[in-house]
Amino acid sequence: MIKKKLITRFRVAPGRQVDLKKFPTDWAGTLEAKKIGQDTIKARASEVLEKNRLELAEAQELLYASDVYSVLIVLQAMDAAGKDGTIRHVMSGVNPQGCQVFSFKRPSDEELDHNFLWRYSKCLPERGRIGIFNRSYYEEVLVVRVHPEILAGQKLPPGKRDDSFWRKRFDDINAFERHLTRNGTLILKFFLHVSKQEQKRRFLERLDKPDKHWKFSSADLAERGFWKDYAGAFEEMLQGTSTDAAPWYVIPADRKYVARALVADIITTAIQDLDLEFPEVGKAKLRELAAARRQLESE
Repeated sequence: MIKKKLITRFRVAPGRQVDLKKFPTDWAGTLEAKKIGQDTIKARASEVLEKNRLELAEAQELLYASDVYSVLIVLQAMDAAGKDGTIRHVMSGVNPQGCQVFSFKRPSDEELDHNFLWRYSKCLPERGRIGIFNRSYYEEVLVVRVHPEILAGQKLPPGKRDDSFWRKRFDDINAFERHLTRNGTLILKFFLHVSKQEQKRRFLERLDKPDKHWKFSSADLAERGFWKDYAGAFEEMLQGTSTDAAPWYVIPADRKYVARALVADIITTAIQDLDLEFPEVGKAKLRELAAARRQLESE
């Protein structure tokens, strides 16, 4: 497992002022990591990911059997930061019946006739299951903030759309997440922090390789032009909504193997820390099991 001291560096403490320039996008490229060596880090990341795949599968079985808690994993990032790949690699060992992934697109007319959290609340994982939001209700304080024309179409009552409006949305989200955690949902939130230079490299890779052409969208390129606006929105979101109950982790994402190992370790450790156990059966159930054994053995 990864040392908690290292994991703590990526966790946004409640109330902390966030400057994304102070969070590395390439942890393997930091001075500390260079002393270890990139080959060593890559090999270690692979070991951590594989170990966590096995342990996450066991933790998921306990989660399902105990039927007390659910787990909500939120992934937010700029385009091409590796959300899909992170989900695929980290969750590859879990039972598909106990895990569900939702990606949210443009809201429908029905969804716009409800509050901004409604469509997300419909997709929350039930007890015993892991739910993954590939983008989430946080889009409502990110893309909606960067593009005010989207907000104008949300049928809201009249009023100012200033900084206080967004702070109130943060308050709404925090209250929503407090409600969920009080009722047994473990919330883990990851911002995959990719550099603009690495995003450019990945976009060019999609253009260079025919098998990746389908992943390229001119809309993603257009959003790249709002990089500074998104950076500011992410910073305010992280400092306004990272709480003890539902913390944000800023994951360096320039090297996919580092990001995947970190996310896998944080998820597995958090579920293990719930100290779940298989449910004990009562005397009546034990008698039923004994009768079943006798019947089977007598055939």
